[in-house]
Amino acid sequence: MQLTFYGVRGSIPTPGEDFVRYGGNTACVHVVPGDGTDIILDSGTGIRLLGEKLIKKTTPIHILLTHNHWDHIQGFPFFTPIYQPEREINITPGLTTLPEYDAIMKQMQGSVFPVPASALQSNIVITPIPDSTNHWKIGSASIARLPMNHPGKGSAYSITDQGKKIAYITDNELYPPYKKETDFLTFVEFARDADLIIHDAQYMTSDMPAKSGWGHSVAEEAVKLAMACNAKRLALYSHDPCRTDDDIDAIVSHCNQFIAAAESPLEMFAAYEGLTIDFCE
Repeated sequence: MQLTFYGVRGSIPTPGEDFVRYGGNTACVHVVPGDGTDIILDSGTGIRLLGEKLIKKTTPIHILLTHNHWDHIQGFPFFTPIYQPEREINITPGLTTLPEYDAIMKQMQGSVFPVPASALQSNIVITPIPDSTNHWKIGSASIARLPMNHPGKGSAYSITDQGKKIAYITDNELYPPYKKETDFLTFVEFARDADLIIHDAQYMTSDMPAKSGWGHSVAEEAVKLAMACNAKRLALYSHDPCRTDDDIDAIVSHCNQFIAAAESPLEMFAAYEGLTIDFCE
């Protein structure tokens, strides 16, 4: 199984010289299990560059959406395979409140975008998974899902293949002031023994309490979860648009001190665009 980050920012794209090393595109991760199936986690602006790679293929594409906030769907109209005749694109919407399964398509209508979804030549299939179904297969990979804590709700995902496990838990507030969809210990079990956890780390303790309830976690909380899960690696994700490369470096350094103090073997880093992880090496 192989994973590549194509977008790691939260909220809004961040171009500029201070955002080069980690990248400024919004959420998108490409996962390829052992059978070669293309699985995409979220469709933020990072999916545009991924499209340039996948347009060279003709095989089906599977997109798992966490939720419908703009930074997680806004790259879809620029994803070139959707203009490829008869290309099969399967979309699983997140567990949102209220359910809006076709929000990713509705952004391509009216005065908002020049090409309507009805003009696309690809074969796009939106398949909501029933709330009662939290485990299914995509190719050789086993998929699991869990509700996350975020305004409007959404889905966390895990992907398991070839004995390796990835947990993707972004735009998730581990300790929200509102009623939790999922508590900390349930997240621990969901991501138990993961080879990699990708977790929201948009905020720092200094951002609180001003941003409490906004639907994101502080970096130290993500570290605490990863250690409790006995995860091998943690990728800090959904970087705040205000964080420069140097700011993210400082967050990594701070969190590594936290890990060292706990004498944990956890390997922690900040996700950056273009990073590829091969889990079979």
